[in-house]
Amino acid sequence: SNKILFLFSETVCLSVVLLLSVVCLGVSSQPITDSQRLFSIAVNRVTHLHLLAQRLFSDFESSLQTEEQRQLNKVFLQDFCNSDYIISPIDKHETQRSSVLKLLSISYRLVESWEFPSRSLSGGSSLRNQISPRLSELKTGILLLIRANQDEAENYPDSDALQHAPYGNYYQSLGGNESLRQTYELLACFKKDMHKVETYLTVAKCRLSPEANCTL
Repeated sequence: SNKILFLFSETVCLSVVLLLSVVCLGVSSQPITDSQRLFSIAVNRVTHLHLLAQRLFSDFESSLQTEEQRQLNKVFLQDFCNSDYIISPIDKHETQRSSVLKLLSISYRLVESWEFPSRSLSGGSSLRNQISPRLSELKTGILLLIRANQDEAENYPDSDALQHAPYGNYYQSLGGNESLRQTYELLACFKKDMHKVETYLTVAKCRLSPEANCTL
């Protein structure tokens, strides 16, 4: 009977703790704004795209010989991605100092630059078929966030200025039938750019919560 009484008392105490936690959370939490919801959706989408990019790159690397991987990685470190022409923060400190609108605008350009070349990504069709529509959805969401945050910077370019044609044609000739180096660079650059967008959107989203620690 003592054991049953002990278990009952423990259960009651745990229930009280959980109830108090819920009450405290309800009191301290701030109402979620439309902008926060949009940011959450955008971050979730780019996180999924980054995971897809990592999967495609990993699958391609695993199909190569060890020496091929070493040579391709060496060449890629000396080369550059087409998106490197998009001016963006050079390190985490500059990222944290950048305005929300700047991070959104850079993210928009990066996502837009992949709408066409994403169709040429090497890998399983089930993965490739998910990428283009998700990029389009993400671009639309970022544009909505840009418009919602433009009041914060009167002198920042209007979002219509972002509606430009895809820059350059560096990726347009790349595809599964090209050399290993081109395929490697395409997948590596896509992974790199999705990581950038994920970082920028995560930092921008964090800025909406004054109590949050946005340190990278």
